[in-house]
Formats: sequence, C-alpha cells, structure tokens
Amino acid sequence: MSRKARIGVIGAGWWAAVNHLPVLRANEDCEIVAVNRLGAPELAELQRKFEVPLGFEDYRAMLDQVPMDGVVISSPHVLHHEHAIAALAKGCHLLVEKPLTTTAADARDLMAKADAAGKQVIVPYGWNFKDWTDEARALVADGRIGRVEHVVLQMASALEDLLAGHPMKETEGHMFRPPPSTWADPKRAGGYGWGQLVHALGLLFRIADLEPTRVFALTGKSPTGVDYYDAAVVQFANGATASVSGSATTPKHRGNQIDLRVFGSEGVLVLDIERERLEVWRRDGRDIVVEMTKGAGAYACEKPLNVLVDICLGRQVVNQSPGIVGMRAVEVLDALYRSARSGRLEEV
Repeated sequence: MSRKARIGVIGAGWWAAVNHLPVLRANEDCEIVAVNRLGAPELAELQRKFEVPLGFEDYRAMLDQVPMDGVVISSPHVLHHEHAIAALAKGCHLLVEKPLTTTAADARDLMAKADAAGKQVIVPYGWNFKDWTDEARALVADGRIGRVEHVVLQMASALEDLLAGHPMKETEGHMFRPPPSTWADPKRAGGYGWGQLVHALGLLFRIADLEPTRVFALTGKSPTGVDYYDAAVVQFANGATASVSGSATTPKHRGNQIDLRVFGSEGVLVLDIERERLEVWRRDGRDIVVEMTKGAGAYACEKPLNVLVDICLGRQVVNQSPGIVGMRAVEVLDALYRSARSGRLEEV
C-alpha cells in the first residue's frame, strides 16, 4: 500500500468544515491525522463528522505530538503568521488561507522561512487554479501585450451582511458560521480588503509579474467600522500604475465580479469572470480570444488542497498560487490600510 500524505488542520472553523475537511477526506491519497480549534464540543463534532482521530484545542500540542507532512492554516486572519511559522518549524508544507498574513513584514518573514526550509506555501486563491488563468499568465509572459504599463482591477461581492457584523445569509444551516470577530472587527483585520479584495490581487499577481512599491487609498466604512469599499492607486517597481477597486455591497443574487484589464505597450488583456471573457486586444489588430465555457468563471476550492497533498507526496505538480503571490497581495493591502488611515501615499 502506498503512503498517504499526513495532513493536519489548524483553526478549523466555518470554511474548514465547509471545504477543507470534506475535500481532504475525499482524496484517497490523504489522511487527515489531526485537527485543531477552540471549543471542546465543536472540536469533538468535527472529529466525529470527518473521522479525524486526534483533536487539539492547543495547536502547539498538535504540532508537537502528531507527525505531519502538510498543514492547512484556516485560523482567523491575524493568527496566520504565528500558526504558519510554527508548522514550518515542524517541517511541513503549508496551505495558508487568505490573507497570507496581515502585515507585509510578516508575509516577507514567512516566505523567507519557507524558502530557507525548502517548503512550499499554497495560498488557495480558487481562480488561480483555472486553466484560463494559466492562459492569461502565458499571454502576458509571452509578451502578447508588450511591457505592462497600467492595470485596472475591480472586484465586488455580496458580503454587506457579514461585514456589518450580521450572520452571512448563505451560511444558514452550516455546521459553523463565519464569525464577526474575523470579518467585522477593524482591530482583527476585518473588512473587504483582507476578506475579499485579496482574491483579486492574488489573481493579478499570478497573471502579471509585478512588484508593488507605493499605494494611496480611500475606504468607505461599514456600520462596524471595517471597509465596505476600497479605492486605491498602486505603483509598481517597473513604473506601471494600477487603479484598484473593491465593493462588498453587490446584491446577493448577483454573485462575484472581477474585472481585470492589463494595459501594455502592444495591447490590452481583458479578463471578466462575471461574463466569462478572456481576450487580448492588440494595437496591430491581431487580437486573441480565449474560449471560456459557461460556468468557467465560478470560484473553485478543491484543487489547492489536492495540490497540497501531491506536494506532500513528492509529486511534480505546479503550485499555481505560490506564497509570493499571497505576499504581494498582502503588501498592497498593508499599504492600502495605512494610507487610508494616514491620508498619504504609503511605501510598500
């Protein structure tokens, strides 16, 4: 019998119960060896439902006592760095939920330690694992739009309730529900930027190899004081600029929007996940249309976990959402929030 990847989960709350644990359990090459969360009754319920042999309220005890190949970090945003660093110290590959960390310094520290340990970090941006994202990345890397000079990036979601401190409507009947302490508390990295705009930034940095350097931003607040709306100007190391927008108040029946336009010296890449369109408009008229089938723009959550399992087993697979993508997203958001507070242009 071939060896299975030994995976543990730290911070098993709403999303771990909805996505991480069911996907890992369905993977025949994976064994969920331990799970961590606060609350003994909730922990026992998770162990029973997903047949996890060991449960811990103290993540340190789990890491000390259970040999693991990989760890999923699904804890509140502000704990990601602490938990990821501890798992790295035990020799584990990581899948760290968005945002990778909540400061640029912590993101850089985490990536430096992962590189030094020879371990991979996956940030599970679902859209990054789509075939059309690979095609968009190749189009930019192959120079089909020339040198990147400007970016327009807009994302909108239906999360007005959650960011106002109310239960998220779509999670009625779930095992657990997203806590306001993570999503609606400005002191704990709540808000649209950390919670949602991070997805769009992760997609951008997968498609275009850009290094952010400066950010100026304004935000519009929810009743709890976190950001409903984000409006930012970003500059990159190559001199390119970007206009970045986020909104939490899309009506529930309309779903997510991401509209990305990358303007280059020879053309424009246009990606719209809502209308499922990927095209390059070239100045010489030699346009490119990439076929996106109906439903291709939907968010997908399974592949990042399966890639983690493959990496833990030593298989040669492409990590389509590596830690550096998450780091650059955090660099933008860290500077965005600092700029919104200071009213000044902030260095990344």
